[in-house]
Amino acid sequence: MTFPERFSNLPEYAFPRLRALLSDIQPGLAPGESPMVLTIGEPRHAMPDFVGPVMADSIGQFAKYPPNEGAPELLDAIAGWLGRRHGLDVTPDRLMVLNGTREGLFNAALALCPETKNGQRPAVLVPNPFYQVYAVAAAAVNADAVFLPATPETGNLPDYAALDPELLDRVAIAYLCSPANPQGAMADRAYLEQLVTLADRHDFLIFSDECYSEIYRDTPPPSALAIATDMGLADRVVMFNSLSKRSNLPGLRSGFAAGGRAQIAKMRQLRSFAGAPLPLPVQRVSQAAWSDDAHADANRALYQVKYDIADRILGNIPGYLPIDGGFFLWLPVEDGEAAACKLWEQAGIQVLPGAYLSRDVEGHNPGRGFIRVALVADAEQTETALTRLRAVLYDDMTDGRG
Repeated sequence: MTFPERFSNLPEYAFPRLRALLSDIQPGLAPGESPMVLTIGEPRHAMPDFVGPVMADSIGQFAKYPPNEGAPELLDAIAGWLGRRHGLDVTPDRLMVLNGTREGLFNAALALCPETKNGQRPAVLVPNPFYQVYAVAAAAVNADAVFLPATPETGNLPDYAALDPELLDRVAIAYLCSPANPQGAMADRAYLEQLVTLADRHDFLIFSDECYSEIYRDTPPPSALAIATDMGLADRVVMFNSLSKRSNLPGLRSGFAAGGRAQIAKMRQLRSFAGAPLPLPVQRVSQAAWSDDAHADANRALYQVKYDIADRILGNIPGYLPIDGGFFLWLPVEDGEAAACKLWEQAGIQVLPGAYLSRDVEGHNPGRGFIRVALVADAEQTETALTRLRAVLYDDMTDGRG
């Protein structure tokens, strides 16, 4: 049997790879201690109170086929949130619902990436490290994935403007995540204006992954779609967001895409053939969530407390960078795999080696010297975990302040 070559060079996914790495290690825990898993970005704060009642009230609608692009009431709720949060006036035909952002980030490439760009094989720009679906989408459309370092030297965001104009001329899509997963860096207005200008000059689309946009330290991150709209170039951006992080509803699998009419029309067309619409009870809960900002504000405050805990415990570690947005610590270590093994063996803490979120480029992996730590547990558990982590990895290289 012959299998496609386009996915043959995909590495094993991060979490099975981590399980294999740690499989022969027994965690060393003191009496009364329990393992702490800080690997996956799965929020553990409470769901909003309205989820159960709304789901119960709409349970009978599981008996109906739902609108593929989203119920009108849900699209109106998303448009209302975009107006309140970003000052955008987005009509329903510029929106569509998604089974979480991963579906949209993948299928948008299928719907919108051309077979050739200026007579050449198209290129897709991918930050490195990155959310792994970006690279799989590039492979699926037979494009060249170009991995751009997003490191402390570049402000933990890719330097698109430094690319050769000849490369930019064959770019079809540039992925961007802000706040960044895993580094927590945020793209400011000047950065986004420069990227939108490049996209217009070289005729490519920006896929703006904004699923961490409602978790931040002080200043709300701007939306690439809002910046492009201000510049009169809204068609250059497709933005993606979801309720997973904002509303602590990762299992709801509810997100949306917003962009230009032509782009969304193409995405809707593909989804009508190959997509799975969200069940109507899920859409009703989603409508309630996008219509309510109070629970998102309360959720953000919980993360801000944990930012302060991380700064207090880890702030004097060389290379430590406070989180601007999102809920991941991107901590410097000599070797991410070795650090992950040491933490599991000596403290019963699971973290993700940074190399599992990155790709080797010219023999260098920009995530190798980092671990990703998800601050998804409550404040007390976070303090305990970070105190253990510091004692194992860092106390011998600092002044011992805890």
